[in-house]
Amino acid sequence: MLRTQLTEWKVGTEVADVAELLLSELMSNAIQHARTPLGRQIGVRVARYDGRLRVEVADANLAEPRPRTAAADDERGRGLAIVAALADRWGCCPRLHGIGKAVWVELPLSPAA
Repeated sequence: MLRTQLTEWKVGTEVADVAELLLSELMSNAIQHARTPLGRQIGVRVARYDGRLRVEVADANLAEPRPRTAAADDERGRGLAIVAALADRWGCCPRLHGIGKAVWVELPLSPAA
């Protein structure tokens, strides 16, 4: 879904690749950690504005994500470190029109920006 939209918007391959990886990390975190009540959905929102691409993943859990330090042999715990390293900006805000939160990332639409 994301790649199709980014292709339609003519977003460059490098930015699209990073956006896909970041969406994957945010979705994985929401699925693994959100622990939302039955019937509550995880939502994705993609927007572009002022030369930026914003990708959001929303869930019905109020707990904000917290980066942690993974040990060298840990198989998990690096997702938010990847998000922080690749996103121009990232954060968390109340879920628009619902219960919970949205975790978002922003990328410049031009990789040179």
